[in-house]
Amino acid sequence: MKKEALKVAVIGGGSSYTPELVEGIIRRYHELPVRDLYLVDIKAGREKLEIVGALAKRMVEKSGLPINVHLTLDRRRAIEGADFVTTQLRVGLLEARARDERIPLKYNCIGQETTGAGGFAKALRTVPVILDIAKDIQELAPDAWMMNFTNPAGINTEAVLNHSKVKSIGLCNLPIGTQMQVANLTGVSAAEIDMEWVGINHLNWATKILVDGVDILPEILQKAADAKGMTMKNIPDFGWDADFLQSLGALPCSYLRYYYMTDDMLAEEIQASKTDGVRAEVVKRVEKELFDLYRDPNLTVKPKQLEQRGGAYYSEAAMNLISSIYNNKRDTQIVNVANNGILPFLPDTASIEVKCVIDSQGAHPVQIDTPIDARIRGLIQIVKAYEELTVDAAVHGDYNAALQALTIHPLVTSAKVAKSLLADILKENEAYLPQFK
Repeated sequence: MKKEALKVAVIGGGSSYTPELVEGIIRRYHELPVRDLYLVDIKAGREKLEIVGALAKRMVEKSGLPINVHLTLDRRRAIEGADFVTTQLRVGLLEARARDERIPLKYNCIGQETTGAGGFAKALRTVPVILDIAKDIQELAPDAWMMNFTNPAGINTEAVLNHSKVKSIGLCNLPIGTQMQVANLTGVSAAEIDMEWVGINHLNWATKILVDGVDILPEILQKAADAKGMTMKNIPDFGWDADFLQSLGALPCSYLRYYYMTDDMLAEEIQASKTDGVRAEVVKRVEKELFDLYRDPNLTVKPKQLEQRGGAYYSEAAMNLISSIYNNKRDTQIVNVANNGILPFLPDTASIEVKCVIDSQGAHPVQIDTPIDARIRGLIQIVKAYEELTVDAAVHGDYNAALQALTIHPLVTSAKVAKSLLADILKENEAYLPQFK
């Protein structure tokens, strides 16, 4: 029997993304009766929590719905008895992200929040915190679903799958963002597009794109060559080469530019770091503008400027997932789950990002029809090996696993560079990495 009043806890409630989540909760109230929304943050995030929380309350008041918005620094209070717990946190705040992005540039390596050495540094800080949250859920809300939006989402999901017993699904706005991009390219609505999505978080390919049951992938590959707008807000909009797309036979996600266009992406990052700043520094300015808007007591809606962050459509992805579980919809969505044989060349325990059927029992991967050959398989295997080692390093404070994780990553140029990167990462993040002491 479905509960008539739900409790949702948002860990990292002071995030600039929260108004989008609140908008989604309001819009779906008719099918998802959230009675209590707990926004929780840490002491360092108190001011942002209060600003965002006040806007959330104004949004709810304008809607006229019986939703109670609670602001707290007490994570356990927020989690206790919750039905759904979402995570959208950033350990070390944007200052740590800026270091993640700048340290690799010293060694002529890609510096990015979730990909390569930057994503590795973020994972070391984040995995222990995510597992602590999972422990609280296991104790205080054992029937709750943990929805992890925190980057690197695939690594965090894999850590929870293998080191916790909570019901957990990882989600990302990249698949729904790609769906929107394809919709813009074809002139059909996003709802009409059904993608076969193969890979792991931020390392994905659309191997089929169906409209009314017809695979339009060949047409999309032609249109996507040199097309603008086929990327996320946080990734430079370099066009794909037509011959390359034809030889690949699949539509690569935005993040694959870091692997397929490494020289161009690195040059752009180095230039940007000297002018506009690394992405974290750009986001700081965007967030300042957002929070100035959020402070306005007359603002009662999510401002349009929020779409300048990289997380557009986050609310849609999150609320689609929560509603489908609550309502046992049995629809399909692209989320992060345990592999369990779907990609036969990866361990069953690996976190993968694929299309799943969503019902009250969770996410069930749909068998992939397209044969996954070496063009895609090889890169997935090496990056997944990096992710496995990174989880081991983050959970156990294992220096050897950490060094090997960085060494085998395709965006780290040598073992010597990996060792120097690791030394810098451990030094700069010492306050957040007690597992390595």
